[in-house]
Amino acid sequence: MEKLINWLEKDFAPRMNKINHNVWVITLKDSIMQLLPFILLGSLFCLLTIPGDVFHIKNYPNFWTLFGWTMGLLSLFVSFLIPFNLMEKKRMRKQRMIAGCTGLITFLIIISPQVIADKTVGFSHASLGSGGMFVAIVAGVFTGWIMGLFGSFSFFKEESVIPDFVRAWFDAMLPIAVVIVATWLVVDIAGFDLYNTILKIFMPLAKVMESPWGFPLIMFITCFLYTMGISTWVLTPVTKPVLLAAITANATAGASNLVTSETMYSAYLWVGGIGTTLPLVIMLAFSKSAKLKALGRASITPSIFNINEPVVFGAIAWNPIMMFPMWIIGIVLPIIIWVFTKVIHFAPIPKIVFDLWYVPFPISTWITTGTISGLILMFVCVLVASVIWYPFFKVYEKQEMKNDVKEVKTELRKAK
Repeated sequence: MEKLINWLEKDFAPRMNKINHNVWVITLKDSIMQLLPFILLGSLFCLLTIPGDVFHIKNYPNFWTLFGWTMGLLSLFVSFLIPFNLMEKKRMRKQRMIAGCTGLITFLIIISPQVIADKTVGFSHASLGSGGMFVAIVAGVFTGWIMGLFGSFSFFKEESVIPDFVRAWFDAMLPIAVVIVATWLVVDIAGFDLYNTILKIFMPLAKVMESPWGFPLIMFITCFLYTMGISTWVLTPVTKPVLLAAITANATAGASNLVTSETMYSAYLWVGGIGTTLPLVIMLAFSKSAKLKALGRASITPSIFNINEPVVFGAIAWNPIMMFPMWIIGIVLPIIIWVFTKVIHFAPIPKIVFDLWYVPFPISTWITTGTISGLILMFVCVLVASVIWYPFFKVYEKQEMKNDVKEVKTELRKAK
């Protein structure tokens, strides 16, 4: 175990942190996270549709329209934000607006054949929302890459008397033309179905995550990275498009995708934050160790709102005793949830878009499931997590109590 921890600390973690700080990963992550206001607002509009859909209230406003103008345009926004943010991070700020607009055009060229084939009018096509997220990412990355290649290119010499703004116009025309013409040649002239090809490439990822072994695997990876102090936001560019598409399908098309942000952060899984750490925080708050008691009590309020960085970085990260139970929880709890929702059908799969992860449990569970069985399953997960955390917590507590005694003795010696 010591050798494993040593390898993780000195070899694996530095490499993961290097990836986490890569300009492309940061760009993708930031571009998706900048959409959170639209996602959260879309969640509220989705909730507001419930009275009308359930009770059939006469003349009740159609909040699905507002849902469409927020959640329904996420891919459109992403296709703009990726090249925009990439130019910002590469310190090519003059090209950022042009790059963003070019990414938008590229995305629209790619999806146009599908929109025409589906005979969808206006802005209601699924590709504009979470369904086209991967296509938007590809369009944005391609645009950003080309714009970056031409970053230092200019038709004019430094001593040219032509005004700077005119030079900027002409210099921007070439990369814009390369991106748009290349996409046009592939999609319209060659007739290549780029839209569905991109979706087919990423489809296996969605299928893996929605499998009985893929769900525990992705949750284990999440816990595994977090215990090494690596932000789980590094997974966002890969997981967020899949999770958004899954819950949108549940809410609008009656699908039954279990692996969604709602399942993890609002209904059943991560009570108190990733790793279901609220039971551990309560144990810490009543610990015999003064140090652990202080940490637990300081972490209680954030944990109620599913913010667990204080306890993770205060007691779990790079602590072999506490890392292991979080890994176990990342495997065991998803299996329990899968069995009691997909196999036995004891509790419901969330159908409501509710990305407000900071709403305390069990309030969020009731909002997303609306059933007593859903609440029971959530409490079962907390109970199982408590059983897993407890023996490791006791070992850690004994260790810290010994350290407390040593510190007291050291201070007494110094005082003498």
